[in-house]
Amino acid sequence: MADISKNSPLTLGQESIGKLLIQYSVPAIIASVATSLYNIIDSIFIGHGVGAMAISGLAITFPLMNLVIAFCMFIAAGGAAISSIYLGQKNYDRATDVLSNVVKLCLIHSIVFGGLSLIFLDEILYFFGATDGTIKYAREFMRIILYGTPISYLFIVLNNLMRATGYPKKAMLSALLSVLVNIILAPIFIFVLDWGIAGAALATICGQFVSLVWHIFHFRAKSSFVHFDKSHNSFSWSIIKNVYSIGLSPFLMNVCACVVVIFINKALLETGGENGDIAVGAYGIVNRVGMLFVMIVFGITQGMQPILGYNYGANKWHRVKRTLYIGVVVGALVTTMGLVVAEIFPREISELFTTDAILIDISTTGFRISFMFFAVIGAQVVIQNFFQSIGKPMISIFLSLTRQLIFLIPTLLIFPKLWSVEGVWISLCTSDLLAFIVAVITLVVIMKKLNKVVTHKYD
Repeated sequence: MADISKNSPLTLGQESIGKLLIQYSVPAIIASVATSLYNIIDSIFIGHGVGAMAISGLAITFPLMNLVIAFCMFIAAGGAAISSIYLGQKNYDRATDVLSNVVKLCLIHSIVFGGLSLIFLDEILYFFGATDGTIKYAREFMRIILYGTPISYLFIVLNNLMRATGYPKKAMLSALLSVLVNIILAPIFIFVLDWGIAGAALATICGQFVSLVWHIFHFRAKSSFVHFDKSHNSFSWSIIKNVYSIGLSPFLMNVCACVVVIFINKALLETGGENGDIAVGAYGIVNRVGMLFVMIVFGITQGMQPILGYNYGANKWHRVKRTLYIGVVVGALVTTMGLVVAEIFPREISELFTTDAILIDISTTGFRISFMFFAVIGAQVVIQNFFQSIGKPMISIFLSLTRQLIFLIPTLLIFPKLWSVEGVWISLCTSDLLAFIVAVITLVVIMKKLNKVVTHKYD
């Protein structure tokens, strides 16, 4: 095992919370923003290099992309949280066991899910809302992504573990490397080689592969705090159980996102009339921009996760509460910035993606309505991830379901019938507000109980 005194995990229980959040969250935020930005840049390249209908085809892939991420985060989030808690308990052998187990699970998930999705790809895409006008774009993009799922899964899982085991800057740089490679290759593949939307997907996989190589070298090095070890190479069912238990929250969150996007796509197709496909593309634009700010908040929660997990494992409750408080405030400030930008510059943002006048008009309306209560999303996301980080997945799952299923699905079934396409945008902002209210009430109730007795151990 590496020299413990030289590694940062032990400082999680000693350094000031503010300093730790900067140390861990800033790299995670940069990586998250970079990832979101290259998704936006990909959409811009596709919009100008392939066409408005290609943006709609890309939007059709969102549900399947969410499923890809869901089965990956099932392992990545759980593995990162468990390894941090074990480090807090100074159980370094078990933290090493986590690394071995999550890599195996990652390969199993990627091969099974990717293979089945490829076999039934067209049927899946039509179910998700593809039409004869958008299916070819969606198919071309997802075929490349699905062939690359083993690379994507290993990249995401090892990046989360790298951050959770004390190397936030390395995790940030590896994510930035992936983004850089993608941004360089995407315009070459799309504009120079004329590979269309498939070129955008291939550039994404190539970027992840380059970074994956770096991850593998990191975890093979014995100088790394947690690294591959032949003596820790067997399946541990207790670890797998805990990984799945904690990873269930982000898994369900992404599955819910998949289900919701299906409802959104179908509602837009039904209410959009002859512009139904274009309306789906408009949602793709609005969603990409919204996710930029949400990804910043996710970066904050990723930085909070090892701090919360370590201190909760070490029974330092005052540090847990301080981390939560700062996270909620900063998260809310971030999404408030998103609200301001979307309300002031909706048309200018839409014009970045396309020159199609109809697509610009629908997107502009979408920004103005759906972002009305966007400010509260940051706090809701932080609260939800707080419970995941301290090993209370059921509460986190409940909160994830409120925003993406319990409130949004019913409103999507009612509001579009009353207000057509605008009803879809109204559904989005209404569910944001209701989910925030429930999250605050839940936090107050649970924190009163946790303040009395704080004990939590893993096998």
